[in-house]
Amino acid sequence: MSTHADPLVDGAPPMSEYERQVWDALNEHWQRRNDRRGLPKWASTALSRTGEAAGNATRRVKDAVPDAVAEPIRRAGDAVADTALRPALAGAAALLELVNDKAMDLNDPKNVEELARKQGLDIDTFTELRQQDLKVCDRLLTRNTLKWRTTGAVEGGAMGLLAMVPVAGTLTALTADILVVQVLSTSIAARIAYSYGYDAKDPKEQEFIQRLVQQSFMAQAAKAKPLRDTARAASAVKGRVNWSHKLRTDHRLLAALEKLMKQLGPAGSRVPVKNVAKVVPVVGVLIGAGMNAAVLGRVATEAQRYCQTRFLCDKYGLPLPAALTAGWDDGPQDDVA
Repeated sequence: MSTHADPLVDGAPPMSEYERQVWDALNEHWQRRNDRRGLPKWASTALSRTGEAAGNATRRVKDAVPDAVAEPIRRAGDAVADTALRPALAGAAALLELVNDKAMDLNDPKNVEELARKQGLDIDTFTELRQQDLKVCDRLLTRNTLKWRTTGAVEGGAMGLLAMVPVAGTLTALTADILVVQVLSTSIAARIAYSYGYDAKDPKEQEFIQRLVQQSFMAQAAKAKPLRDTARAASAVKGRVNWSHKLRTDHRLLAALEKLMKQLGPAGSRVPVKNVAKVVPVVGVLIGAGMNAAVLGRVATEAQRYCQTRFLCDKYGLPLPAALTAGWDDGPQDDVA
């Protein structure tokens, strides 16, 4: 799609100044995507396999987090003897209930219609939004990406802390985390589609939404190992009084934290094991929060770009850019807002 082409067709009104500015920015973005080299064969195969798994998981969870994930977390709260750890479990269980409610809200187009009416639009159904100027639809998603980055950070932090709980364990945390992010990714994309007048249940929209969910699955997989390593380090250091060569060798995270805390303290000071043990759960929180904030932020950004592009192409009779018709890579983005 040429950046310099005049985006007008016979009988169509001219683009507003706002639409033209967005159109130019979208052109540049999709052209950069299309210019990137394709994935190597091994990565394409991995994406296909994990994508299939992500799709199956999303079909299972539909619009809510299943009890199969939530119930083990609730039960773990009764089994943990350390009362200091129970708030993490209670918080995680409450978070899953909140995700259920949020998913239901995001997947209901009537909420978009209500918001549009509050902003002064006289519409009967969300599909009428496609007759509006692009700015009107964008306004329905004000601060959208920032909101979902924040949601991702809160959810990821809670699950990162949950991974440090011995009884619930890393497996429970990662399973819940993956499903929560997939549910939220699907729901965020659905809300954005409705905000531009597109039906998220339409097969064309579902195909794009599933692609976003696949990408979130791949991104979350990257944090599995560091989160497991952090949980193992937390378990190894629990109740320890003295350092040992084996402890530092087996758990590089502990050695790195000890070194960092030495540098921050007075010269020549010794860092007790118990002091490092207090910091380890924070690392788990940071890993979960940082990754999930990026994942949900990217989902929101990509879904909005896609819907903006569809909106303008449909309105002005323009072809979709090559990056959308041929797919795109799953590599890191340099311009996710």
